[in-house]
Amino acid sequence: MHKWYVVQVISGHEKKAKKSIEDYIQKKGMEELVQEVLVPTEKVSEVKRGEQKISEKKLWPGYILVKMILTDESWSYVKGALSVLDFPGGDKPTALTEAEVSEILSDIEEKKKGVVQKHKFETGDKVKITDGVFVNFVGTVTEVFHEKGRLSVLVSIFGRDTRVDDLEFWQVEQVLNEE
Repeated sequence: MHKWYVVQVISGHEKKAKKSIEDYIQKKGMEELVQEVLVPTEKVSEVKRGEQKISEKKLWPGYILVKMILTDESWSYVKGALSVLDFPGGDKPTALTEAEVSEILSDIEEKKKGVVQKHKFETGDKVKITDGVFVNFVGTVTEVFHEKGRLSVLVSIFGRDTRVDDLEFWQVEQVLNEE
């Protein structure tokens, strides 16, 4: 019976590893042993130079999923594919449980439906300005314009609240509440 296994690959080479395994399996006529190779991804939206760009982001950099019947032969073929490092967890690979698989697959399906914002700023968030005239000032986000990739921040200068408008997302970083 085919089961899902996690395979560790060189980070950034997930798609290359997927293609390598698929090509390798086809060449060796092992399609009945390896059924599917999956690189879990999601669509991420961010604004660069004023333009909305949607890119694909890997959910688990450095890992892919392979649905296969584990035999010595299939195991060595997958391990021998380009960009594949190993099966995590020691000597004998452990298959994912049905519950883990259904949760992972439904999560992947859910992520295919929409686009996630790369920068998750919300009104009320504390941020530190990292670029521009007000560099190193910490303030509170007052407005967020996701479609433009910009936000407004209220900072305190000499005890007076001053609104800094039109900051780009890359010009600020989130400040974690230290309590």
